[in-house]
Amino acid sequence: MSVNKNRITLDIEDVPKNYVNIVPYLSEPLAPPIDPGTGEPASPDVLTAIFAQECVRQEATQDKLVKIPTEIREALMRFGRPSPLQRAVRLEEQLRTPARIYFKREDVSPTGSHKLNTALAQAYYAAKEGTERLATETGAGQWGSAVALACSVFDIEAMVYMVKISYEQKRYRGTLMRSFGATIVPSPSDITEFGRKILKANPDHPGTLGIAISEALEDTLSREDTKYTLGSVLNHVLLHQTVIGQEVIAQLESVDEKVDTLIGCVGGGSNFGGMVFPFLADSRFDDVDYIAVEPTACPTLTKGEYKYDFGDTAGLTPKLKMYSLGQNFTPPKIHAGGLRYHGMAPTISALVHEGRIKPIAYDQVEVLHAGVLFAKCEGIIPAPESAHAIKAAIDRALYAKRNNREETIVLNLSGHGYFDMGAYDSLLSGSLSSEEGSLPKGEISIAREQTA
Repeated sequence: MSVNKNRITLDIEDVPKNYVNIVPYLSEPLAPPIDPGTGEPASPDVLTAIFAQECVRQEATQDKLVKIPTEIREALMRFGRPSPLQRAVRLEEQLRTPARIYFKREDVSPTGSHKLNTALAQAYYAAKEGTERLATETGAGQWGSAVALACSVFDIEAMVYMVKISYEQKRYRGTLMRSFGATIVPSPSDITEFGRKILKANPDHPGTLGIAISEALEDTLSREDTKYTLGSVLNHVLLHQTVIGQEVIAQLESVDEKVDTLIGCVGGGSNFGGMVFPFLADSRFDDVDYIAVEPTACPTLTKGEYKYDFGDTAGLTPKLKMYSLGQNFTPPKIHAGGLRYHGMAPTISALVHEGRIKPIAYDQVEVLHAGVLFAKCEGIIPAPESAHAIKAAIDRALYAKRNNREETIVLNLSGHGYFDMGAYDSLLSGSLSSEEGSLPKGEISIAREQTA
């Protein structure tokens, strides 16, 4: 372990050996997925038709710890784990706050985000079971990039359906995926029945994660050589991300730092869950504040309903109990493509419902301004998604300043923004307005009515 209070690194052998399962630590048993055809809890057969068998096993496990196979640990180490925990010293100075702000560097992975943590695991499990091809969706492209690289590592094909508005805004994400060997198409596409249906109704549809999920699932179910791989929402995905939080705990302990607040952005919940679950599972951190940050344009936790809903637009998935804006909800064309999802991870939804996680929402203009300030101070341009966490951390640090109290804040820098220059260009040129990312009046109510 290398101890430097401003940049805390761990040795390779400190990569966690187990995943932390939050399910046993919930106040109430996690509501099971429901088969929409029967209204009963979905059988494992429904899920194994879609996912690798080991992922299905992990989805249902009540074990507090799940062993990480040696092959996955070696891959994690090969691609940059453990990641550094860095103190935002210049940002603190700029804000003139007594708060100490740390950020977990998930941006240092080869694909630029935390997503590789679960992509490597899911690709490994699928390849070990004889799967030849993985199909998936991606919003901003961070997940698709991670799947593309992971499939290359374990010698299987990757098929990626990318939300069309993000495909157009972030062209070079597509180039990165293709460089790793993946096939990528904008969604809605003309290569699936559901995609053609959407395009027939609206040829200019910007796409949503729900639609892209439906296309990837249709692809999966139409081929015997293919399994579906998911970048967020389900428990096995968030389970794989808990390497993040375990490392943060070890890093803070190495400098005798006690955390007061943990902050992460939320779309489906994977980077946030990955950081906070190990803390929530440890009674030593019962007094920590956990803040989940989402866009006002897609306010799943702050304005959604806690109910059973489909995870995709076509209704191909089992129903999940989660906070949802409705399966037909189409968010505005904001730049934080990874946060444009109508639902939220059932585990995070349960914790919000229990009052153990506090959700807040910000407009994309104030979020990107926070990203610019962070870049000026720390030399890193954050992904628009990650800038949501930075905005919340800045507000928390200013609150500490107003109240003249010390506080330790840790945020997850879930990814860099070097493929997101269009967002910052629009902001800095003055062409980005709050209205562009505003939620149309009545949009949530309409989506709920359509879902019902």
